[in-house]
Amino acid sequence: MKIAIVGAGVVGLACAIALAEAGHAVEILERSSGNDAASWGNAGHIATEQVVPLASPATLRGAVRRLYPLGGALSLPPAMMGAWLPFALRMAAASTPRAFAGGKQALSALLADALPAWQRLGGLLGDGDLVRDSGHFVAWETPARAAHSLAAWRATDTGTARFDSASAGQLAAINSLTARPVAGAIRFSGSAQIADLGRLGTAMRNRFTQAGGRITPCDADLIHADGQAQIPGVTADLIVIAGGVRSGALVARVGHRAPIIAERGYHIRAAADRWPRDLPPIVFEDRSMIVTRYDDTVQAASFVEFGTPDAPADARKWARLERHVAELGLPIAGPFTRWMGARPTLPDYLPAIGRSRRVDNLIYAFGHQHLGLTLAAITGEIVRHLADDITLPFTIDSFDLERFGGRGGKA
Repeated sequence: MKIAIVGAGVVGLACAIALAEAGHAVEILERSSGNDAASWGNAGHIATEQVVPLASPATLRGAVRRLYPLGGALSLPPAMMGAWLPFALRMAAASTPRAFAGGKQALSALLADALPAWQRLGGLLGDGDLVRDSGHFVAWETPARAAHSLAAWRATDTGTARFDSASAGQLAAINSLTARPVAGAIRFSGSAQIADLGRLGTAMRNRFTQAGGRITPCDADLIHADGQAQIPGVTADLIVIAGGVRSGALVARVGHRAPIIAERGYHIRAAADRWPRDLPPIVFEDRSMIVTRYDDTVQAASFVEFGTPDAPADARKWARLERHVAELGLPIAGPFTRWMGARPTLPDYLPAIGRSRRVDNLIYAFGHQHLGLTLAAITGEIVRHLADDITLPFTIDSFDLERFGGRGGKA
């Protein structure tokens, strides 16, 4: 079967590898202006602990104290109100206790196999160090914050991931990097890290082409003709939409509604000369910042900025990250490289994964919000099952785009 995949981010590549390894003739259509940047600028964290959807009553209750002007990571730029206000209203509607419970159950089932799927894919890529099952730390700067946050984590479902209080040696390792001691920390097990995002991208592309796949620079569009989804100029029996934040506009061409928003994140990077190579990611929770060591660089990342994908970056957010690094006394020295990318997020904080019920030759796999890297490998396996009409070991009904209705469908 000839399959065209729109999107060359980590989700698109994972789908492409799974399909090519199954014997299909697969072509990735990669947007020439790089709409997949979010895949290669994230925290490298395989976040199996995040089974609680962010569309929840608790998130809504805590939104004000997390606002960027008050020192938090949540940014609602007035200039982009036209994008985030409708999204916020839909998110509130998706945050009822009943909707939240269903979303959590669905997300938990998907995350339960996320790390095993990455281990399977990592073995296929032939790089034994690429997926590190090393967990991660969450640290706090004051005793009061440590006590409060530890109690909150103990009351939170973390799926297959588990945590314990950091040992004296682990605290010492963290404190060797800070100007003043952290007051407390926990160490997760069952989560993981990608050793280096650049190395991951290269390995995935190499494996895909070795399996006979082809990558074509193409600003693909989608049309609805003769009862099928079609990409002008491309011959394909099946089309997979994995184009990140721009996927919503594409699937709308065949009648789907996907109220997706660009949830923009920021990072800074510098040389990793003084950062231990074997230290897993550290979340400095008081600052909503995660610090990750990659092969040659160390990265500090934060912010949830709702808006549009192509709006200019807000340089104040990079400056705040640099200030956090300086205030903590972390051994991360400039010059810093700066990055901003858009996470593709749907109002219920669940991905869109499924086979279209409006045209029979379309599969979609996008909207993974903060879990794009985490869920990429398992999404690739699901898409392969959908393409070959193989029964899945768990239900994905909650990820069906029909939950949002669409043209000619339910409201």
